Amino acid sequence: MEFLHMLEKMKCNTRHSWTSNGRQESVADHSWRLAVMALLLRESFPGADMDRVIRMCLIHDWGEAVTGDIPAFQKNDGHRAVEARAVEGLLSRLPETERGELTALFAEMEALESREARIYKALDRLEAVIQHNEAPLESWLPLERELNRTYGVGECSREPLLRELRDLALEETEEKLEGTD
Repeated sequence: MEFLHMLEKMKCNTRHSWTSNGRQESVADHSWRLAVMALLLRESFPGADMDRVIRMCLIHDWGEAVTGDIPAFQKNDGHRAVEARAVEGLLSRLPETERGELTALFAEMEALESREARIYKALDRLEAVIQHNEAPLESWLPLERELNRTYGVGECSREPLLRELRDLALEETEEKLEGTD
């Protein structure tokens, strides 16, 4: 129960992004839709263990239950180290079986060497871009006009479908920004 109570903070901790109705997005909101994206694309990546990708999507921001969200354009190695320690602290509360499995999954995600980790990371970036496109333009910082055009392009480039989805998100960004630059 203590572990679940700690994860509840993902519902309380907000991200830099806003929803289409002008509410600040929670960390849990982002993780949920990211996992749904992976679920809906399960059959689109033959040979990839998409159930593993879904698990990555569900757990990737657990550290933010403790640390809160730091926008990608502000996050540095120090922030990442604090978040990694937060994840270790959370996982230490779990039984060894779950702790070992999840520790290995976090290490795989961090290394970005497996296809599954790269798919998860690309989807993570893509979801953030989509959310920004859905948010009111007034909620964007000036630097996000260019960031939304470039964020996740490299991560999405390895898989044709992800590249296509990223291109569609860019089209939405350009439509949103049309006449504002």
